[in-house]
Amino acid sequence: MERATIQRIAPASVAGAEAVLGSAAGSGATVAFVGGETEFGLGYPLERVEVFLDTKGLDRVVEYAPEDLVVEVEAGMTLGALQAALRANRQRLALDPPLPARATIGGLIATNAFGPRRTRFGTLRDLIVGISLVRADGVRVRGGGKVVKNVAGFDLPKIAVGSLGTLGMIATATFRLHPLPEAVRMLSVRTNRSGMVRTIARELIARRMEPSAVAAYDDPAGYEVYVVFEGFEAGVAEQAGRFAALASQFDLRCEQGAFADRDAAARTYGDLRFRISVPPSALDALEDEVFAPLREALGHFSVAIYPTVGIAFLGCIVDDIERTAAAVLTARASVERLGGNLVITEAPSGWNVDVYGTLPASFGLMRELKSRFDPERHLNRGRFVGRL
Repeated sequence: MERATIQRIAPASVAGAEAVLGSAAGSGATVAFVGGETEFGLGYPLERVEVFLDTKGLDRVVEYAPEDLVVEVEAGMTLGALQAALRANRQRLALDPPLPARATIGGLIATNAFGPRRTRFGTLRDLIVGISLVRADGVRVRGGGKVVKNVAGFDLPKIAVGSLGTLGMIATATFRLHPLPEAVRMLSVRTNRSGMVRTIARELIARRMEPSAVAAYDDPAGYEVYVVFEGFEAGVAEQAGRFAALASQFDLRCEQGAFADRDAAARTYGDLRFRISVPPSALDALEDEVFAPLREALGHFSVAIYPTVGIAFLGCIVDDIERTAAAVLTARASVERLGGNLVITEAPSGWNVDVYGTLPASFGLMRELKSRFDPERHLNRGRFVGRL
């Protein structure tokens, strides 16, 4: 298809988006969704598209009940704008992926985006309460509710999270919120021992500390590990003191440090980026079985590890695409032997390694959901797992 045949439409309301999708369905046109494009490289290249529906005009707060810690917003609102609106009531959506000034709510839901605070607050599936989608035929449907305790009915909100826009256009979403903490302490330690990253995570759990975030980033001498405590001043001070004592026990120097810029830099580095997920107990094996062979084959690459949840983000600049592809395929095989998966989240032109690797056991259910929501495959055709 010629690029010139693709339309880009930016409706100013959800009703306008319904009309666009209804018209596209009537003509048989395929539609793809765009927002802040911070994760546009995730998934397979679109198989076919006649219309790009830009959601950035859908940027309003629909309803906000500070006393209930619940907010409903349109999907084109950026995370940064939402956090600014909530800050007036000392509240927040406990989500911290990179690039919040660009990332839209709909895009975050579609890609199941998260940051280091997943350690304490979980993913969007733990924060979303309700959702409305516009189906491929232009009909709007709703799932969930407006209060946290409402759990009746089909769990449409959780199904939409991570669906890459293949089930419907995310129109609005309702979230549970958290109060802004009274105090925040961000502490860091450096270590030249990769096993220490997992040791710190285990000790935090064993000693019943409650960090909001635990993250480690590659350092010329090894890794820099950040631990964040948030809450009331007395509790934060007590936990920070206990962590400093833990660091001293392992002959590590504990310092104050901020990780937001470090996290964004690590997770957006390079023209090839991928995410590794393994059981947290398998993290110890990643250094020898995955990272070391990659370094030998590729040289430098960035690493961001969330050790308490078994997630690592890697990025590199590709100078030899065939050598890099072979190294990534070897890494994927090692990760799958450890019970995990390796997903390509951004790739350069000419890249030919499969995005997802081995299909998950739940693929049959994914295919059935796609057939129920979008039987003609009008939406984000071919982008999701198994090219749904």
